Amino acid sequence: QVQPVESGGGLVQPGGSLRLSCKSSGDTFVGYAVGWFRQAPGKEREFVAARRWSGGGTTYYADSVKGRFSMSKDTATNTMSLQMDGLTPEDTAVYYCAAGRPIISTITTVRGYSVWGQGTQVTVSS
Repeated sequence: QVQPVESGGGLVQPGGSLRLSCKSSGDTFVGYAVGWFRQAPGKEREFVAARRWSGGGTTYYADSVKGRFSMSKDTATNTMSLQMDGLTPEDTAVYYCAAGRPIISTITTVRGYSVWGQGTQVTVSS
């Protein structure tokens, strides 16, 4: 059973960068898609970025983070990372890593993922 565990959140000033990591504490991510989602207070959980672990397929990004965030994987450590640059206060949220086997139409949706991490807080403030 795959079990995502996030790390790397924290407090950063506007314009700064953070790198979030997602590692499975159980089985590897092989055969799964890994997605990043975020939830700000009083708002619904929203899609941030996603890609399938295996193969050289597309990485999907929300329009709000395109050009600022990027996903990458490290097969040696079974870790999927989210590099976040140019952070703004609007990026403040709890960030969740999730694993699942979504079809193409659900890879950017919450319902496409069956296993979720506990979340890590990202706060962008001066």
